Amino acid sequence: MAKDKEVAAAEKEKKAAKNKESSKSGGISKWFKDLKLELKKVVWPDKKTVVNNSIVVFAAMLAFAAYTFLLDKGFLWLFQFAISGKK
Repeated sequence: MAKDKEVAAAEKEKKAAKNKESSKSGGISKWFKDLKLELKKVVWPDKKTVVNNSIVVFAAMLAFAAYTFLLDKGFLWLFQFAISGKK
């Protein structure tokens, strides 16, 4: 019975090694073929969508920059007022 377990374990190791070798076959060329197939599945946006999304991102960036600027100036004024002690 112990011998049967050893034989089964040896066969299992051989199958694992064979599977490992077969997964390596193809290598980089298979990877590029798979990449090409995946890129064909992508739904690329049209020019109008890209322009509209870019405008939204730019407007949001400007709004957050203005908000940060005003917040910075407000804290600067607050700290200068607190340090100077003027009423």
